[in-house]
Amino acid sequence: MSTKSPLKPLVFTHNFEGNKRRIGVEIEMSGLGVDELAQIVAKHFNLTVKTDGRYERLLKGDAAGDWKVELDFDLLKRWGRQERLGDSFMDELDASLEKTLKTLSEQIVPLELVSPPIEMDRLVEVESLVEQLTKAGAEGTSDRWRNAFGMQFNPEMPSLDSQMIVRFLKAFLCLYDWLEKRADINLTRKITSYVDPFPRAYVLKVIAPDYWPNQDQLIDDYLSYNPTRNRALDMLPLFRFLDESRVLAIADDVLIKSRPTLHYRLPDSEIGQPSWGIHQAWNDWLEVEKLVFDSARLDRVCEAYQIFLAHPIERFVNNWDELVVTFLAEDR
Repeated sequence: MSTKSPLKPLVFTHNFEGNKRRIGVEIEMSGLGVDELAQIVAKHFNLTVKTDGRYERLLKGDAAGDWKVELDFDLLKRWGRQERLGDSFMDELDASLEKTLKTLSEQIVPLELVSPPIEMDRLVEVESLVEQLTKAGAEGTSDRWRNAFGMQFNPEMPSLDSQMIVRFLKAFLCLYDWLEKRADINLTRKITSYVDPFPRAYVLKVIAPDYWPNQDQLIDDYLSYNPTRNRALDMLPLFRFLDESRVLAIADDVLIKSRPTLHYRLPDSEIGQPSWGIHQAWNDWLEVEKLVFDSARLDRVCEAYQIFLAHPIERFVNNWDELVVTFLAEDR
């Protein structure tokens, strides 16, 4: 019987289209081969495995869409989709280079399991899958010093209104220190800059009581301070969905996927640890959503955080991640 905490329910139950909200889940790991991982996932969800190159597998049969298992290395994936006939010098050279790169990458590049957008109540199925993968030998960030593996959530927005988006940003920025402490991010991931915190100047701008920009200004401000995917809460997929040309003019990165979701990148993947699952990161994320839902409490938190950031002595004496707990307790 699992001793993990239950996955708490949503506050915002429906998406911007009025349907049940969905979420995409991405989990990085090592310790298993592409085919081994694909077969375990396929068996768990009763799916069919299709080969999509030497380093990618598509798992078909889920009404929500295709699951994907892939090596998280774009160059190798592109090479893996090319047929090697071996009847020319260039084919042989490419094959040799690919083999060398594959051998080197296996030491540091994770496999990634990517779900389709699934309804939130199916997260329990993902939690059960994590337990199976752990038993099968999957390894996460703390299993090897060089592992810098993450788990990412892509929850659909309950509304695409600019004010709602700003509320999510305000809530996340106010709770970032608390979330980061709770997540206990591995030093290797911190060094790699995959989940850099937001610049202090941007934080101060967003949490100001009069910061309620329209969509164009919101996106422009974000791009001015954050022209990168490497943020704990990456807004670029959502902003590309809303205004592709505006985003690509500043952050033209092929890895920015256009989708009406937030992209929460902070948590480590500690798959392989028996007590680990998606429950803690999910339940902590819901504190952001609860704060978004409660506008009056959000205003109070923003005001308190502004005061804290404006006083160096306060920052020296106290830690914001401890002070903000008082506001979280109001919802208990």
